[in-house]
Parts: sequence; C-alpha cells; structure tokens
Amino acid sequence: MQLNNGRPFVPAGLVDRLRLRRAALRYAAHGWAVTPGACLEGRRFACGRAGCPIRGCHPAIESWEDDASTDAARVAAWWRRRPYPVLLATGGKFDVLEVPAPAGLRALGAARLRAHVSGWPAVFRCGSAEPLEPGHTHGRGPVAVGPTGRWMFFVRPGSALRAELDSCLDVVLHSRGSWVPAAPTRMPEGAVRWAVAPSTVHWQLPDSATVQATLVEALAALGRRPVKGDVERAVTVPRQMSTSRRAL
Repeated sequence: MQLNNGRPFVPAGLVDRLRLRRAALRYAAHGWAVTPGACLEGRRFACGRAGCPIRGCHPAIESWEDDASTDAARVAAWWRRRPYPVLLATGGKFDVLEVPAPAGLRALGAARLRAHVSGWPAVFRCGSAEPLEPGHTHGRGPVAVGPTGRWMFFVRPGSALRAELDSCLDVVLHSRGSWVPAAPTRMPEGAVRWAVAPSTVHWQLPDSATVQATLVEALAALGRRPVKGDVERAVTVPRQMSTSRRAL
C-alpha cells in the first residue's frame, strides 16, 4: 500500500518498535543493561504472564534481573516482533535518583550553573560540546523525565541515600534489583524523554554524593528541609514498592 505522495505506508506499530529497538541497542552498546517491559495495551501494561496483577509498567520477563543484557544480538531479538518498552537495569553501570518535578528542575538548574561557573559551558550545547575530562562532570549527568513529572538523575552506583532524602517518600534510589523506564518508552500519560541526554554529557556519570547534595539543597529551597526527628523516623520502603513510590 502506498500513500498519494508515493511514499510507502509504514504501520505506526512498526515505527514504534524500530525506534524502541534502536534506543535499546544504543543503551546496550554503552554498557547499560536493558530488559523488555510489558507492552502498553490501552491504559495498562500486559506482560503475558498468567495471573499477573500488575497494571503499571513492569518487566515482561519474570527473571529480568538475571536476563538484563548488553548483548546486541539478544537485545535485537527481544524487539524483533513487539514494541516492548525499554527498561534499564540499575545498580550495575549506574544508579538512579528519582525525585518530584519541582526538586528535579531546581537541582538541574543548580548543576548547570555550577558547570558554567566551573568553566564547562560547552556541555549544554548538544551536538557541539567538547569532550569532558574524566571526573569533571560537576554534578552533570543524564537526566530523564517521565510523563507524570518524575525526574530521574543517573549517577555512579554504590552510594546509599542520604537520610534527608530517605525521609522523603517521593524520593527513590534505584540501585541493584531495580529498574527505570528509558526514552522513548511510552506510558499512558505520554513518553519518557531526556532532559539531559546521555550523549550530551558523553555518557559520563556524576558522583552520587554530589547530586544528592544538590537535591537536598533543592528540597530545602522548596521548604522541605526535614528536622532531625523526621530523619530519625524515616520510613524504609521495600525495593519492590519503588514503583508505587514512583507514582506519588
């Protein structure tokens, strides 16, 4: 079938699948382990597993943590027939700090200012930046934004969440055993996008402590500085509930 302008008709589902596969392969090529997510059907995600009660975004593979891969052949095979969402396994190459939009916006602005003052304004000009020197990220790293307003800061792995952040139920640390959706994955409310694409910062990751300090400052500026008693009473949320915390 062809359109009137002579261009071949390409089904939208095929275009989506190819875009998702291309993105998954790019992440894998940079050492970021990917796994397919349950497919969006209407306003729920269906993984095909009998009796699965999860309606929100979740891995399509039950053993996803063991099967997440950077192998190009395996990744390409996953996206050969279906437009699976692209999920990135955390705790290996990177951790992710997930925060509400007001804190994310303020923290990103602070990181940009810090980088500019430190003499690295070129990192903000996508496509024209000079390579960064190793270790000189000044708190700048990849930042993804979900369609519901959740911001995800990619950082070097291995650091625990500061008490001031751990006391906030709408702040989540995704480390080993967790995952995050990556662009261009689509949710019922819209698509995940990059506020700061990995290529913009040359796939370099900032130190978690630096980003966490910026987030604490951002929350304090928003009037959310916890007092000592609040930190001591911080609620520990099990890792398997991180998806629920994401929706807050």
